Amino acid sequence: MIQAILTDIEGTTTDIDFVHRTLFPYAAAALGDFLRAEGGTPVVAKALAEAAEQAGKSGATAEELEPILQEWMRLDLKLTPLKQLQGLIWEDGYRRGRFMGHLYADVPPALHRWRDQGLRLYVYSSGSEHAQRLLFGHSTHGDLSGLFDGYFDTRVGPKREPESYTRICAQTGIEPDGLLFLSDVAAELNAAEAAGLETCLLQRGAAQPCSERPAARDFNEIPQLRHSKGPSA
Repeated sequence: MIQAILTDIEGTTTDIDFVHRTLFPYAAAALGDFLRAEGGTPVVAKALAEAAEQAGKSGATAEELEPILQEWMRLDLKLTPLKQLQGLIWEDGYRRGRFMGHLYADVPPALHRWRDQGLRLYVYSSGSEHAQRLLFGHSTHGDLSGLFDGYFDTRVGPKREPESYTRICAQTGIEPDGLLFLSDVAAELNAAEAAGLETCLLQRGAAQPCSERPAARDFNEIPQLRHSKGPSA
């Protein structure tokens, strides 16, 4: 029986265009000023030191790292220090009202319904935990961040490795077959299935979901949950 839901963000709860046409360009444009203003703060300095190590340039200054970080953004690399810096930049954008976190219309009602049914909710995204909380906390449907029991990012491991999902199960205390992972990326679902999780492929915009695994066009069509009343039923 499904006890909890683990959801991806980009392409699953949120339009890919919002991430690639709003969030990424904002971070790229603001990076230089952000590093000059905040580079000496402990959290930013730590992320920069980790970025320098991953770039093979230990001891590099923020100015020296800026073009490297810009290139990482252009390539959309799933590197933890880059994602942490992006999240910090986006925080300023959310607070200034430059944008709000996009959610598909079916997502908020489904999240509330699943919580009411006693299901636990988690997020797993390559974006930093901080960025995840910001998106749901400043969403077009209000602050939904409190609906989730936990957030996971690349610190738990890459999304295409089974071990990452095993770690999530260990941290949540949920057996793999009690956790349903939602994503629009087949490789991520393959990794989750290898770890024993239930999965569903989100095929938003598809005329008819077509997949060998359970698939849905939105959160209302998820086969495992269509008639579920939750673990308390």
